Amino acid sequence: MRTALTALATLVAATFTAGAALAQQVPVRIGVIPVIGAAPIFVANGEGGLKQAGLAPAFTTFESGPNMIQALASGTIDVYVAGIAPLAVARTKNIDVRVVAATAVEEMVFVAGPKLAPYFAATGDKAEAFRQFKAKEGRAARLATQPPGSVPNTTLQHWLWTVAKADKADAQIVPMGIDATQQALLAGAVDGASIREPALTIVQTRNPAIKLLATGAEMFPDQPGTVVAVSGAFADKNPDAVQGLVDALVKATETLKTDPDKAAPAVEQALGKGITDLATIRKALTSPAAKFTADPRVIVEATKQMQDYQVSIGTLDKAVPIDGLFVPSFYEKAAKR
Repeated sequence: MRTALTALATLVAATFTAGAALAQQVPVRIGVIPVIGAAPIFVANGEGGLKQAGLAPAFTTFESGPNMIQALASGTIDVYVAGIAPLAVARTKNIDVRVVAATAVEEMVFVAGPKLAPYFAATGDKAEAFRQFKAKEGRAARLATQPPGSVPNTTLQHWLWTVAKADKADAQIVPMGIDATQQALLAGAVDGASIREPALTIVQTRNPAIKLLATGAEMFPDQPGTVVAVSGAFADKNPDAVQGLVDALVKATETLKTDPDKAAPAVEQALGKGITDLATIRKALTSPAAKFTADPRVIVEATKQMQDYQVSIGTLDKAVPIDGLFVPSFYEKAAKR
């Protein structure tokens, strides 16, 4: 009888503890760009890491970082998972946001469509390739990317004008959303694009004539990619929740790097939506455009350089001190566990 009572008491205590833990879960509204660079947050959620950290996440998908900044400013999301560049702009508008983790670097690559690619195959001079395209086709090459101020737009401009040294009369930048960029490239409505995974794998699988012309490192060395940032209000109110978020991200990043097969289902569930399959996601996770890291410290210097470039092209009024933008203490604590 005593044994039975002890077992019953243990069960009741366990049930109470579980119920209390559930009751203490912190609701967190997460804005995210649907790209492979955001895979750590998808894995952290899909494998239960966020729930174990005491978080109750609700996800909202955005087409670009600049669009997400509006939601962050209005208080409709707590966590931003997208490129670093729009956050610098946000700080100039007194929006309190703090980068607590990175997710990926050197995500953006440049691809040429079937009409443009042969010009690059014929010459090693990228500027000359664009010039010859315009001379023969009678128009500038149309290149798709995300809106001004975004990482895709910034890296494309850097590659065009600084690396390739193309004449601005020979290349026309066409801002559009991520899905629209992929569709336009496949339809031949644009001649090239700055894209990232899984779009790179998808478009090359569907049309092998679409060629990878520049890697992330070539477009912008040490290019800062997707980051995880939290609103100042959420961070101040829920420091333990932020630590739990970063803990889960560090574990998810390790899984992505060491066991992509295990990570792939969670990413496919978040990104696939019937559009692509598990094999495509698995290939994208090991692509040259998929370099995962959770350490926000590795992109600090490159972020400064990107800001300086944004100032030079007019998408940022002036460089913003980033001392308060990066808060690496959460990562440093998570990395020791």
